[in-house]
Amino acid sequence: MISYSDTAGKKRTRLIIIIIIELIALLFCVGILLVSKSKKDRDSMELADNKTESEQSTTAEPTTTEATTEEPTTEDPQVVYERAVDERAEEILNSMSMEEKIYQLFIVTPEQLTGAPIVTQAGDATKSALETQPVGGIIYFAQNIVSRDQCVEMIENTKSYAKYGLFISVDEEGGRVARVGSNSAMGTTAFPPMAEIVALEDADRTKEAYKVGNILGTELVELGFNLDYAPVADVNSNPNNMVIGDRSFSSDPQTAADMVAAAVHGFEDSGMLSCIKHFPGHGDTAADSHYGVAASYKTVEELEACEFLPFQAGVEAGVPCVMVGHISLPNVTGDSTPATLSHEIVTGMLREQLGYEGLIITDSMKMQAVSSYYSSGDASVKVIQAGIDCILMPADLNGAVQGLQTALENGELTEEDINEHVLRILKTKIRYGIIDLEDQDSTA
Repeated sequence: MISYSDTAGKKRTRLIIIIIIELIALLFCVGILLVSKSKKDRDSMELADNKTESEQSTTAEPTTTEATTEEPTTEDPQVVYERAVDERAEEILNSMSMEEKIYQLFIVTPEQLTGAPIVTQAGDATKSALETQPVGGIIYFAQNIVSRDQCVEMIENTKSYAKYGLFISVDEEGGRVARVGSNSAMGTTAFPPMAEIVALEDADRTKEAYKVGNILGTELVELGFNLDYAPVADVNSNPNNMVIGDRSFSSDPQTAADMVAAAVHGFEDSGMLSCIKHFPGHGDTAADSHYGVAASYKTVEELEACEFLPFQAGVEAGVPCVMVGHISLPNVTGDSTPATLSHEIVTGMLREQLGYEGLIITDSMKMQAVSSYYSSGDASVKVIQAGIDCILMPADLNGAVQGLQTALENGELTEEDINEHVLRILKTKIRYGIIDLEDQDSTA
């Protein structure tokens, strides 16, 4: 028989065991919970670390993105264009032989090029001549221009034969110097002498000068020309001067300057290369340089106050070409050397004093002011030494070319001298679309 006390003792013992088991179970659960929490904490910390790194990366990315997507400094389009022109001109220059470079310096008549008595069309003779004598340009006169269709075809064919593009030029001033306008079959506008524009009201003078340049340029471009030896920038300051006279805008230097600048703008807007002439000023001479020495006895100060004003206005208007005449300035240079052969006049005055950087062309080298005193070879060498880029109509093309080649051989001229002028020629042709800015063979 079991007593109550034994039973109670056994109950207490079982209760204690149960409590102990429950405590162990509780501790086990708590341990599991602690381990689980610890794992969660570690996971949270890793997640936080990863997030922090991600945030740091994300925070850093905008700086990188800003640096890479920030718009670059906009470069002046004109600077970019001029750099492209320079590179293209250098590319062409480097591909040329020295003989080709020398021929680029010359602008000749089609008769000088082919040897024919009068040229009114361009075919195999012109093509063959340009292959052996790749001159820089052609000048056409009234005898070469018969009708519109004939003129357009002749010019188109001539252009197609040129390896380095051609200046297709003409002496078209209006008034009494009109190689195209004097032919009624051409259907172009006939203009009065430039001096007659001065008779208009003051407010209309420059507008009319602009219109003359713009119409002349537009009509010549339609025929295929790209260079016009106009406007005249001489001041008609000597009443005894018959070679300039009413070809000049005015006897007043400032009026002439205003109208020259307006005419240059008119030509520019038409797409035509204009060429102001005849630096340092033919209006004060009493003689005609076509037939002998033509001199102006003015001092530098007198030239600056009169003759230079229209040329300075043309330069500031952006004229692409200046023609230098065969005018002597004995009170400036101390001798009768024609301006075309004078470094002091061409480089010292036109380049440095007036700040002109464009193309410089001689007046016709057939004129007796030069041809009566110098051989074509000697004259051509002196022209390049003076700082002129293009030699117009040498009396003897072969003699002129040979003269330059000999000067290179004996050291009177260097390859760098020739390159400087050819580069200026090429750049002018590229700017006016005579030569493509890009190499068409490579871009094709």
